[in-house]
Amino acid sequence: MRARLSRYAVLPLLLACAVPALAAKAPDTWDGLMHVKSSKIETVYLQPDADFRGYTKVMIDPAEIAFRKNWQREHGFAEDRGRPVSNEQARDILEQAKTGFHKLFVEAYQKAGYQVVDQPGSDVLRLSTAVVNLDVVAPDPMTAGRSWTFSRDAGGGTLVIEARDSRTGALLGRAVDSRSMEDSRAYLRNTVTNTADFEDLFAHWAKLSAAGLTELKSLSPINAEGMSKK
Repeated sequence: MRARLSRYAVLPLLLACAVPALAAKAPDTWDGLMHVKSSKIETVYLQPDADFRGYTKVMIDPAEIAFRKNWQREHGFAEDRGRPVSNEQARDILEQAKTGFHKLFVEAYQKAGYQVVDQPGSDVLRLSTAVVNLDVVAPDPMTAGRSWTFSRDAGGGTLVIEARDSRTGALLGRAVDSRSMEDSRAYLRNTVTNTADFEDLFAHWAKLSAAGLTELKSLSPINAEGMSKK
């Protein structure tokens, strides 16, 4: 029976597996992948002798997105804070983030020349994505007597992206990249500015990811040190 890769099985594990690569010093190996240097993405792991040349199409699973630990508690609840973030509001933020993230990734890969498909194939690379530790500085709930929030940054998060062969499920690579959106001066933060800032961040990650695949294709096959074997 051909193995099928389910995002419902993979992505919860992907969120948990992000922990090793987020440490101060990334380990040399991770699930059999080798740590390689990258000038664009914070932490990259590749399968030794990985070959990406045959992939001309991508499947992009819907992203999993999770707030940083205690984010909602620190922003308060309706029953005991003047500026609460309710469970419903938190869910809405996550759903909007998921929708926007997926759309931007699809657009980035299409602009990079890849066909985005929804079925496995011999030339299809499957991408599973997640954003962990999402931090929104000013969630801007619409409450009476609301106050203004000024901050040097809108927040940030950590991208986790995993690449597998779409037919076999073989793990080919994984990347982790943490970013915060900082400015040189404090600005008013609200829903409008948050949306614009996070769209920029997600678009940046999407472009990095698509460009990264193109670079891997040009370097393939790749040795254990992440260098081209050509």
